[in-house]
Amino acid sequence: MSGPLLSVRDLTVRAHLDSGTRTLLDAVSLDLGRGEILGLVGESGSGKSLFCRSLVRLLPSSLLKIESGSVLLEGLDLTRIDDAEMLKVRGGEIGMIFQNPTSHLDPVMRIGDQIAEGIRYHQGLGAREARAAAVEILAQVGFPDPGRQYDSYPHEFSGGMRQRAMIGVALSCNPKILIADEPTTALDVTIQAQILRLLIDIRDRRGLSIILITHDLGIVAQTCDRIAVLRGGKLIEQGPKRAILTRPQHPYTINLIDSHPSISSALPAPSIEVAQASRPARALLEVDDLHVCFRGGGSLFKGAAKTISAVAGVSLKIMPGETVGIVGESGSGKSTLARAVLGLTPLSAGHVTFDGIDLAQQRSAALAKLRRETAMVFQDPYNALNPRLTIGRMLAEVLKVQGKIAATDMPARIGELLDLVGLEREFAERKPRSMSGGQCQRAGIARALAVEPKLIIADECVAALDVTIQAQIIDLFRELTANMNLTLMFIAHDLAIVRNLCERVVVMYRGEIVEEGRCDEVFARPKHPYTAALIAAIPDIDPDKPLLQGAGNREYLQSMPNQPIKRLP
Repeated sequence: MSGPLLSVRDLTVRAHLDSGTRTLLDAVSLDLGRGEILGLVGESGSGKSLFCRSLVRLLPSSLLKIESGSVLLEGLDLTRIDDAEMLKVRGGEIGMIFQNPTSHLDPVMRIGDQIAEGIRYHQGLGAREARAAAVEILAQVGFPDPGRQYDSYPHEFSGGMRQRAMIGVALSCNPKILIADEPTTALDVTIQAQILRLLIDIRDRRGLSIILITHDLGIVAQTCDRIAVLRGGKLIEQGPKRAILTRPQHPYTINLIDSHPSISSALPAPSIEVAQASRPARALLEVDDLHVCFRGGGSLFKGAAKTISAVAGVSLKIMPGETVGIVGESGSGKSTLARAVLGLTPLSAGHVTFDGIDLAQQRSAALAKLRRETAMVFQDPYNALNPRLTIGRMLAEVLKVQGKIAATDMPARIGELLDLVGLEREFAERKPRSMSGGQCQRAGIARALAVEPKLIIADECVAALDVTIQAQIIDLFRELTANMNLTLMFIAHDLAIVRNLCERVVVMYRGEIVEEGRCDEVFARPKHPYTAALIAAIPDIDPDKPLLQGAGNREYLQSMPNQPIKRLP
């Protein structure tokens, strides 16, 4: 039997800070076989991304040092080679796919040129040959018209297509190992399934090895051959996926598996009849025949601008204390609906009434009330937080504007908010750049809670969190809605989380509501094929479930793009 392609032994990384030395990776040892997909799982801050960056010596700070250990790639120790040799390894031997393609694709450079750049550098091809090779890679990663789309820019594509382009950039140098750092976190379930299927197909065609960093055990169960579990910079368990998922040995691994919000193990939906008995008859939020249109696509040469309908005739009622999940693919109108409800996007037609005040007819009064009594948790934690402010100062600004707490009581309240979202109180003195994505997202939730709102709109607020923290946030929202009569509009692409948390679910497709109802009924007996496709595409923790069980419904929907989607009763 041939040896492993990559062998890591006792890799130790420490941070040398003014306050002392801190161990971030503690003697981690693992192997990666040829053609193998290794799932690297653990909570935010466990060291998953740092471990993979250490393999190619791309540590995020000069204060971090590889203190000891070895990284053997086919016998070559990557910790001991010089920088010139390391440049050849990065990309040429080990490629990397990052979590957020928008941040790692050059916005002013054509997609094709970004792929061709690596080809020319590592393979020494001319411009024409590199373009031809880049077009072929675009076709391999699923671009429908690679010759034309070569000359397109990142902003012209959806999140799923940008992630495909990021994979194309990583493949352009024909690496032996592909590191995928949370490649599907921000994608809806059907696009996520396509990206995972693409990674498996690329592995099968090229024979490359993949390290897949993820916090979703459903993804690991359906794509990986082996699993390695990190916690606090230590490797606590590793082995074949079936053994880890069915017979976990470490209590932390058991907790990860128990925290996974799979549909099959979802909690019973809250009883709407009991909850509604104590609710007022008037809805807190009422949306009536809402239309939101944008103009775009026009120019001097192409003629008049076209009207794009982002939300088309949506009607919805949300009662005080109710939790409603809004689900659908990217581009279905979920976030546009949320922004329209908060008055952040102009209404083209229809009405939005919040607590009895109509946004269309009493705009000034409605906006003032919305700003006092509503809050939003955004999808991208890094762009939603001020990079110049500490978390404590950010929360203090919100409390000061609200004017409900005396200045002397603010430090205590900030500590309470950090406790609520599972952050240590020392985070009050930290800035976003020194925090992981999951930690930043929790800070964003704390900011929303600081308003003491009647309505929270959470736009993909747990997408970047690992499963144990997701479970904590879900429990937190459940407790808040029960004890504080908080109303929650929960936008998500993870239907299992919606099933666990929400009483009702609303399914959107191309700006319209195609199905809505109680969660237990919709998930058990979906009436629309689009809803069925979303449910079937959810990664399940069962390793025997096919990855693309819902592909048939997806293809059915794509085959009739110009036909209207009728709303079902």
